[in-house]
Formats: sequence, structure tokens, C-alpha cells
Amino acid sequence: MNSFATLLLLGAAVAFVLFTLTWLLSRKLDNYSFVDITWSYTLGVLAPLYAICTWSTGHPPRHVLALVMAIGWSLRLGTYLLLRIKSHHPHEDVRYQVLRKKWQGHLGSRFFAFFQAQAVLIVLLSIPVLLAFINPSSTLSLWEIAGAILWLIALTGEGVADWQMRQFKAAPGNRGKVCTAGLWQYSRHPNYFFESLVWWGFWLFACGSPWGWLTLYAPLLILHFVLRVTGIPLTEKCAVESKGDAYREYQRTTSAFIPWFPKKSS
Repeated sequence: MNSFATLLLLGAAVAFVLFTLTWLLSRKLDNYSFVDITWSYTLGVLAPLYAICTWSTGHPPRHVLALVMAIGWSLRLGTYLLLRIKSHHPHEDVRYQVLRKKWQGHLGSRFFAFFQAQAVLIVLLSIPVLLAFINPSSTLSLWEIAGAILWLIALTGEGVADWQMRQFKAAPGNRGKVCTAGLWQYSRHPNYFFESLVWWGFWLFACGSPWGWLTLYAPLLILHFVLRVTGIPLTEKCAVESKGDAYREYQRTTSAFIPWFPKKSS
């Protein structure tokens, strides 16, 4: 039960069930935003599953470290999204409102396919963790130590960025204003920057296992989605529409992604 292919197929089957159940719930509640929660929590389900199936053949310290990294990322992001969606329900995330308009007349089938595509994506992203579980080496490598350190720094940074934004939005006087507090003074999207770093940490950790370097696609996929698809582009579009010139000035003075010193305000 510890072969790579068998475990990957098992993970895919579990993900299929989880995302199908989420699709059914989303249709019932008429809110497709719940897919984000399932996407985040699924790695926290797959990692323990992989660990149980390989515990007798792997290196326990590596297993524990891989579990902490996978479950830590999963719980932090999944719980953050759960609380955010709960506070906005029944309002749906703007991304899924756009898809509703695009897929009118075929909502059920199109969203089912979309949900299963998310299942495939998270299974692919679980491979760096899976390779660590089936790694036969009895010692931790420098790659794994470096990856775990980068993961910890990145997860902490993302948590701080989300907390700072939540505190800013909680203040009644900040309604409609641009957040430039803390990390947001140096990057318009520090949360996305640190999320990307988390996955570079996972990749470095995987490099300590045979063929782990091939999982380079994982951080590159995250980077693609953040920079080109549903991350920064859509967030910026909505911010300009809601905040106007104030956000355009923020765009002019503040780095979009990598934290850097802001330019002088005009």
C-alpha cells in the first residue's frame, strides 16, 4: 500500500468524493465559494492518509515534519477562508459570480467539472508531501531543513498579512479606504507573496527525496494562478472599481507582489 501510484490514486479518489460533496452543498446553498475551503482543507486530509499508509517504512521525523507542514498550511488557510465566507454568506465570491454569468444554462455541469479540476490540482500539489512520506532515507537532508524553515517563515508572513488586513477592515473608519498598514505598505499583495513562498518551501522539502526536484511545477503553478489568473488580476480589478483613484495611487507607489520600499506619493 506504499507505492507512489497506489497512494496517488487513493488520494485522487478521496479528493473526488470531497469535492463532489462540496459541489452538492454549494448547489443546495446556492454559493460556490465553498470550493475554496475544501481545496485548502483537502491537503490536511491527504497528508495523514499518506502518512498512515507509509508509517512503517519511512523515517518518523520526516513524517512528522511533512505532516506539520501540510496540516499547518491546510488548517491556517482553510480556517481563514471558512471564517471569511461564513461572514459574507449568502454573498458569493466575485470570481464565481463571473463564472455564473459565463456558464448560464449549464451551471450544474460546468461547476461540477470546475470542482473536479480543483480536486486534480490539489492532488498534484500533494505530491511533494507524498514523496517525503515514501522517502526511504533515515536522515533529514539539508534540502528538507531549508524547506521547512522557508515554509515556517512564509506561513508566518502570510498569517501576519491576513491579520493586518482583517484588523484594518474591522475599523469602521477604514471603510472604502486602501490598507497600507504593516506589510501592506511594502506590497499590494503580501498574502499572495508569502503563499507563493510556502510552496517554494514545499518544493525545497521535496528535493530531499528521490525525484522530488520534479515537483518544481507546484510552486510554478501557484505563481501562475496568483500572478496571471484569479489572484492579483481579479483582486486589482475589483479594488480599482471600488476604491478608484486612491487605489490607482497605491498601484503607482507600491510593489504589486515582492515587498519593497514604496515610492513617494504624488
